[in-house]
Amino acid sequence: SRELFNLRHSSLRVTIERAFGALKNSFKILYSKPFHPYKTQVKLVLACCILHNWILQFGNDQHVPLEAEWRANDRDEDDPGDIEEDNRGMAQIRDDIATDMWNNRESSRI
Repeated sequence: SRELFNLRHSSLRVTIERAFGALKNSFKILYSKPFHPYKTQVKLVLACCILHNWILQFGNDQHVPLEAEWRANDRDEDDPGDIEEDNRGMAQIRDDIATDMWNNRESSRI
């Protein structure tokens, strides 16, 4: 089950890396070393995805400020225990997905 998971994970990772490459080309803030708390980083990537999709659909807009005009909000600090808890939770999700993939491998073969 782990080998099947790793194969599919590798394929998905290439797609995600391509998507982040496109985002980094549009939003320079994603190139810098993150100084924001983890939860803020997640929101920042989500905001960049939303803006990217907006620009693809509608082009540049007067309501979407240029990156040079952005101002940072005050930092909010995460609890270091949150990261450890997130890691444990994600490890469990990964293992559950791997088990489901393995159990359903016959039905996904074409």
